[in-house]
Amino acid sequence: MKLPLTIIAAAMPLAACNKGPDISVKNASVGEVAEKVREAGGSGSFIDPGRWETKVSLLDVDIPGMPPQMQQQMKQHMASMQEHGYATCLTEADVKRPKEDFFAGKNKECRYDHFTMSGGKIDAALRCQGRPSGAMTMSTNGSYSRDSYEATVAMDVSGGEGGMKVRSHSEAHRVGVCTGDEINAKTATAGK
Repeated sequence: MKLPLTIIAAAMPLAACNKGPDISVKNASVGEVAEKVREAGGSGSFIDPGRWETKVSLLDVDIPGMPPQMQQQMKQHMASMQEHGYATCLTEADVKRPKEDFFAGKNKECRYDHFTMSGGKIDAALRCQGRPSGAMTMSTNGSYSRDSYEATVAMDVSGGEGGMKVRSHSEAHRVGVCTGDEINAKTATAGK
């Protein structure tokens, strides 16, 4: 559950740019999207490396078939895990040449139905097959600037024991240089 939220929160700062790239792809692999972001950045980067602080707010959770009392307990538990936020350290390499796994972890079964980043807006829909818990779709809609972003993420996991739907809202800001106590961007996408 934490992995997709972390992926989006970690990947979004790569998209930040005042003038903005103009990326629009459909039915693209995670690697193809990463390459488009690298191409749009040229030899520079869209953002400065450093410490990014992210706050994720859980908006709602729906788990069909789970008794309401257990759903409420799960919502409270998930909300308490997210309420404190976290810090990520983006290195020079992270912002200049994002790797494929930076956008969707190690799952090679993910594809973007569409990925659009232009004019300070981002709109993306990711679909992942072959997960032990079932298929997952995730949509991201938000806005960005050079030093901040905000996005709403809707995730739908089907299969497994009935699936679940989760909506969350993320906000992040670059706050300065890395201090060494952040989650490394590579660690964040590896499922930490």
